[in-house]
Amino acid sequence: MGKNKIKVRYDKDGNILYILSAKGPVKDTVEIGEDVFVEIGENDKIIGIEIWRARKHIFPELIKYIEDNKA
Repeated sequence: MGKNKIKVRYDKDGNILYILSAKGPVKDTVEIGEDVFVEIGENDKIIGIEIWRARKHIFPELIKYIEDNKA
């Protein structure tokens, strides 16, 4: 991924919304709230966010938009 390029992906089967800001190995994962996890990379910067049970936590319209506009 290029600099400052955010990628959003939704796993329909797992019901998980992924927000990725960088590639690389995950050094640590921190749970910051119910079903919300932040992935920390080797450089101690956020490289991703996972939102589990996304249908519960994210507006249904957003999930539909992501599903309809997959690359």
